Amino acid sequence: MNGSTGGYGDRSPRQRLATATQYSTDETDLESIVVRYEDRPDRCTITPRTCSDSERMTTWLSADVQAIVDLADVR
Repeated sequence: MNGSTGGYGDRSPRQRLATATQYSTDETDLESIVVRYEDRPDRCTITPRTCSDSERMTTWLSADVQAIVDLADVR
């Protein structure tokens, strides 16, 4: 064992991402839902558009709206 707990060894995040995208062949349509609050930051939840209601309960990602950026802006 080399002391790495993630199993990535010495590869940089950019190298790991390049390797991961080589194997990504599925495209997923995502749906975003924004919940607006008066007393705290608005939240955006992203989930696959085609998952069942039971899958939707565990297949999602939520973040404050101000933490989400346009992909083209950060490329």
